Amino acid sequence: MDKNQRQSYWRANKALIRNLLVVWALVSIVFSILLVQPLNTIRLGGLPLGFWMAQQGSIIVFVVLIFIYAIEMDKLDRKSNIDK
Repeated sequence: MDKNQRQSYWRANKALIRNLLVVWALVSIVFSILLVQPLNTIRLGGLPLGFWMAQQGSIIVFVVLIFIYAIEMDKLDRKSNIDK
């Protein structure tokens, strides 16, 4: 892998990480802390949505983000011919 390919690979990797961190911040800070009161007016399974997002929703989103990262990095590795 030459220098340009490495730079392209890491640029794509950093962009993916940045995007996933934005989603993580939105879920953990915005939905679970800043918007908890407005979200509590909505009920999900008998629980206020703000409470549910802080307790269960954020965990589910974090696990989904891990799988998305693994899948997207596998695609990037194959595209860049990176051996496992």
